[in-house]
Amino acid sequence: MGCTRREFLALASASAAVGLAACTPEAQPSEPAAPEEPGEKNPDVDLSKFESLSIDASKWHYDEDNDVYYQLGLTYCLSPATETYESLAIFVPGAYFTAEKKGDTYACAVNEKAVVGSFTPATAPILMPINTGTLSAQMSPTVYGYEGLAPYLEAGCIYVYAGFRGRSAGYDTASGSDELFPGGSPWPVVDLKAAVRYLRYNAGALPCDASRIFVFGFSAGGGVSAVLGSSGDAAEFAPYLDSIGAVTHDAEGNAVSDAIAGSASWCPLTSFDVADAAYEWGAGQYASADTRAEGTWTRALSQDLAAAYGAWVNEMDLRSAEDEQLTLDETEAGIFAMGSYASALLGNIDDAATYFVQNTAFPYTYTPQRLEEPTFPGDPNLVATRASEAAAQSATSTPQAEAQADGTGEAPADGGAGSDPEAEAEAGADETADAASATSSTSAASALTGVAQVQSTIYDSAQNYFAALNNEGWWINYNHRSQSVSVASLRDFSVNLRPASLQASPFDLPNRSSRTNQLFGIGEESTLHFDAIAAELVAANVDAYAACEGWSSEYEAAWEEDLEKVDALETDMATRVSMMNPLFWLSGHYAGYGQASVAPHWRVNEGLFDTDAPLGTAANIVFALRMYDGVADVSYTPVWGQGHVLAERAGSATSNLVEWVVSCCTAAQ
Repeated sequence: MGCTRREFLALASASAAVGLAACTPEAQPSEPAAPEEPGEKNPDVDLSKFESLSIDASKWHYDEDNDVYYQLGLTYCLSPATETYESLAIFVPGAYFTAEKKGDTYACAVNEKAVVGSFTPATAPILMPINTGTLSAQMSPTVYGYEGLAPYLEAGCIYVYAGFRGRSAGYDTASGSDELFPGGSPWPVVDLKAAVRYLRYNAGALPCDASRIFVFGFSAGGGVSAVLGSSGDAAEFAPYLDSIGAVTHDAEGNAVSDAIAGSASWCPLTSFDVADAAYEWGAGQYASADTRAEGTWTRALSQDLAAAYGAWVNEMDLRSAEDEQLTLDETEAGIFAMGSYASALLGNIDDAATYFVQNTAFPYTYTPQRLEEPTFPGDPNLVATRASEAAAQSATSTPQAEAQADGTGEAPADGGAGSDPEAEAEAGADETADAASATSSTSAASALTGVAQVQSTIYDSAQNYFAALNNEGWWINYNHRSQSVSVASLRDFSVNLRPASLQASPFDLPNRSSRTNQLFGIGEESTLHFDAIAAELVAANVDAYAACEGWSSEYEAAWEEDLEKVDALETDMATRVSMMNPLFWLSGHYAGYGQASVAPHWRVNEGLFDTDAPLGTAANIVFALRMYDGVADVSYTPVWGQGHVLAERAGSATSNLVEWVVSCCTAAQ
């Protein structure tokens, strides 16, 4: 019997002298070279190589009204492909510096005695936003604006807004260049790693503890945050970092690390090697319209991808809270819908629903929401642009939200749950599904910039809220006496609350038109296939698929040809996909396990009504982190009643994030 890579590496470490005959892994991938140990001196390096990247302490600008020092446009590598994106801005609480005015700027020195919030200049953490949910390129700020910075700076944190290249290649129009710069995987991560190294190189000139770097993001940006948290100093990124002249060592020859202290993600979209299979398993296999209609080849692909996800889970090293491997069992219908993995996901859903009913005041207003891009502070130009986009978008809503609002969609208008008749009787409630008294109103302006505003539904009691969800048939149990909720099955949850809203194989579309196809494009070939699971299914089932509606003869070779392509650094597609997958370093199934420095602090939030990300994506990261050596804490919060947004059970995303960072640093002291 084979064993997981996690078990194999543990045995190899503990039993090298005894042998591993009882657990020999089959076709183990070759190990990447171990990265140079951070902090280790190398006598052969050029100590002056990165001097030009030193921060000039006499070039700080000062916002007197808000007591903030800042510098903009700091290029963080020696050979940037685009200075517009490969540069950053730093914002520092004024108390951390003593300063002398030098014309239009200030010469600053660290004030060692300062205290801001919970921190001093020796303990202050650095926070870095990934301000894009779709992995569009993030431009470095060109003008200063204080809006939104107060919660971070008043808490004593240093706020760094780093630009980076996005999901596709582009032109640096701001600098007038007509030369195409590379983008897509893995460049967003590479650029942010270079920014982290730049901050560590300049740690002596900054009032901070440079070992305390926290990165946060939403959606695909949240996925990048998870990659940064899992891949510290990973050897796979070294050629890319070298190509842009990222810092490798400090002025004394010590190796400089790109490992971070903490990763925070909302609704992370990541793990693209299995994203299509995960989406079809969690939602697509239960749908029967559009690209999943009977007789279409994409329906057949959807079903096959869903089955492949079951096999993938069983090969993984995802762990329960009791450190048991989570698996899926095949039902008599041939669907992988049972087993400890499914039970773990259902447990998360039940806990979130129970928390919701125990902490929600009725009447309760439900408004379907979907956020395309976050707006973390740092670049006022970006804020203005997205504000105008949000205004234009507010008059429209997503197809799913419209269906929910007018009652024509698969999901009920509340996006919630139903009630158990027996539980209602036990609680003395005589309401039935037909008696649910939900009324509609127009949504108030959302606090989330860029959220589509749609019709709201008001529920006057918990019984009516849950009864409305069981209107088409009982599938969720609400016990009024114990204030607890349980969902009958993942299928019921998906059909009612998380139905498939994207096309079949949504991330690697047959016509290569998704944003993720862009992420794996190469240069002028702006979109490419990348999903090896889909490629294998197409190759194995070409005759069956060709007999179905919608098949094109071009599909047979499309995946195979794209997966053989390499980027400018001769990196193959499989490796580029792995480099955007946090599980590559966190799960014993993959070759990267144990080959990187993993952040000790993690925060993962997801809206359970999210139809943009596959069911299980966020939870898989948590399952993999649970028993990973060196991980100090993992905060995981699935949020009932929220979708693809900065999902929080209470409070604001910003205040909760800052509180979490403070708590992580306090616990580590």
